[in-house]
Amino acid sequence: MSVDEATEAYETKRMNTVRPGGVEVPPFPVFDAPGFPGNVSDISAVHREVTYARAIGFRPLKMDIWLPRQANGPVPLVVWVHGGAFQLGDRRELPPTFAPDSVFRLLNEAGIACATVDYRHCLEAPFPAQLHDLKAAVRYLREFAADLSVDPGRFGAWGESAGGHLVALLGLTGNRGDLHGGLGAQGHSSCISAVVDFYGVSSLVDIPPMETPAGLFPPALTAAVPAGMPLQPEYMLVGGSDDPALLAAASPVSYVTADAPPFLLIHGDSDGLVPHSQTDLLAAALADAGVEHEVVTIEGGDHCFFGAEEQMDAILAAAVNFLSETLARP
Repeated sequence: MSVDEATEAYETKRMNTVRPGGVEVPPFPVFDAPGFPGNVSDISAVHREVTYARAIGFRPLKMDIWLPRQANGPVPLVVWVHGGAFQLGDRRELPPTFAPDSVFRLLNEAGIACATVDYRHCLEAPFPAQLHDLKAAVRYLREFAADLSVDPGRFGAWGESAGGHLVALLGLTGNRGDLHGGLGAQGHSSCISAVVDFYGVSSLVDIPPMETPAGLFPPALTAAVPAGMPLQPEYMLVGGSDDPALLAAASPVSYVTADAPPFLLIHGDSDGLVPHSQTDLLAAALADAGVEHEVVTIEGGDHCFFGAEEQMDAILAAAVNFLSETLARP
C-alpha cells in the first residue's frame, strides 16, 4: 500500500466515525503518515518532522527518517536515540565530538535507514514513558515499513548516554507486554535485533552521584525544575525519588534474559559522568545469560568521547560495521 492509499484509508475510517446524535466527527489522529522525503544529498533522503505518536496532554512525538537513496529493496533500519541525562536534547542533535549528521549519513552510506527519535523528557513524564515512546516509534516504523522500503525484520537501535540506557532497555524488553505502553501504532512487535550502547547507564542503583561542573546548569536552565527536586538524572527519571525499587525498575541490568539481541558496548575508560563500571555491570549480566556481546574500551575517552576525538572515525565505523553485520543475519 502506498503512502497515499494508506492516508486515504485512514481518512475514510476517520470520517465514518459517528458520535451520539448521528453527527459524524472524525477522531483525533493517533499518528501521521510519513509523507514524502526530501533529498539532502546523493546519499540520503529524509522524511522530517514525522509525528509517530500523540498522547493526550503532551506534545506530539516526532522522528526524522533518513533513507539511503542508492539502496535496492527493503533495507535494515536503526533507531538512533539521543542523550541528555533524560533532561535535555532532541533527535537532531549529536554530541559535540561527533560531526554533524555523521551517524545518519554513515548508516545511509552502509545501506541502512535511520530513524532519529524524540522521546519525553523526565519532567514531562517519569519512566517508563521514555521506553513507551521508543516502543511506539518501533511499531510505527513497522506500520509503514512497506512505504519506507525498510525490512521490519531487521531493526536495530543505537544510542549515546541516556540514549544508550534507553536502547539497552528497548533491546531487553521486546517481549515484555507490561512495558508495551499503548501509544501510537498497535499490532506490531517492538523487538529489535541489535543494540549499540555508547556509555549508557546500566544500573541506576549503582551510579555514583554526578559531579556537575560549575556553570553547566545555570539558573535560567533549572528554573522549571520543581522546588526540592534533585538534579541527579537517575532520580529525576523516576519522578524525583531515590527509592531503590524504582531505580532498579528503570535499569537495563534488571531485564537481561537469554533471548536478548547482540550488544555492542563502547565506553571511555576516563568517563567522569558515567563510569566504565556501568558497562562492566551490563556486560557481566549479558555474559551470565549467554547473550552475544562485545565491549570496546576507548583509552583516554571521557563522556561523549571527549579526549579521544582523534578516534571518533574508528568508533563510529565500529558501530556501523556491527550493525551492518548483525542486521545482515537471517
